[in-house]
Amino acid sequence: MIIKKAILAVLMTAALAGCETQTEGQQRATTGALLGGAGGALVGQAIGGNTESTVIGAAGGALLGAVVGSATTPQRRGEQLCRYQDRYGRIYTAPCDDRYYNGDY
Repeated sequence: MIIKKAILAVLMTAALAGCETQTEGQQRATTGALLGGAGGALVGQAIGGNTESTVIGAAGGALLGAVVGSATTPQRRGEQLCRYQDRYGRIYTAPCDDRYYNGDY
């Protein structure tokens, strides 16, 4: 039992140490995956009552948590791209200007 706790502590420390160099989106996806995996494991165990249900719940929860965490990352001003059309009808992509942020587009 003590060895399991020690292994878990080492894995958690390694996972948190890797978060230092991640972008905000990656950190949110990682946090979502960890929380979703834990919640999914609890739900899977409560519903199925066996190891297979727990593993399936943890995998599904981790996947859903990572997707939600990544999708809810706010975009910083200047990072979003807008589509523009020049006077010759050509469409191009460029960073959004102030008209986009002010709602005057």
